[in-house]
Amino acid sequence: MERPIRVVVAKPGLDGHDRGAKVVARALRDAGMEVIYTGLRQTPEQIVETAIQEDADCVAMSILSGAHNHLFPKVVQLLKEKEAEDILVVGGGVIPEDDIPGLLEAGISAIFTPGTPTTVTIDFIRENIRKK
Repeated sequence: MERPIRVVVAKPGLDGHDRGAKVVARALRDAGMEVIYTGLRQTPEQIVETAIQEDADCVAMSILSGAHNHLFPKVVQLLKEKEAEDILVVGGGVIPEDDIPGLLEAGISAIFTPGTPTTVTIDFIRENIRKK
C-alpha cells in the first residue's frame, strides 16, 4: 500500500500569526495527506532538518513578515546541500506579485497568495509529487 503524501508545513522567520498555515495544514490533512506542522518561528535549518527526518515529500511554508526573499530560497539551498532537492517546496502568504518570479527562479515550485483556494494548493502538490 502506498503511503500518503507527507507535507511539512512551516512558518519561517519571526511571524507570530499562523492561522493561515493551520487552515492549509487542516485542508491538506483532510485531503488525505500526512501533515507535520513545525510551529512558529522556525529557522530554515530547522525546517530542512524536520523535512529530512520526517521523510517529507513537500515543504509548504507560510510567511507574512516580508522576509520571503531571504528565507524561502535559503530552505531550497539547504535542501540541495543535504542532497534532498527532490523535496517539493511551495510557499504562501503575503507576498508581493513582483517578488514571485524571483522566488520561482530560486527553486520554489509555486507561490500561493491570500485568497487561493486550498484545493488549488492540494492539486498542485498532488500533481507535482507524482512527477518525481
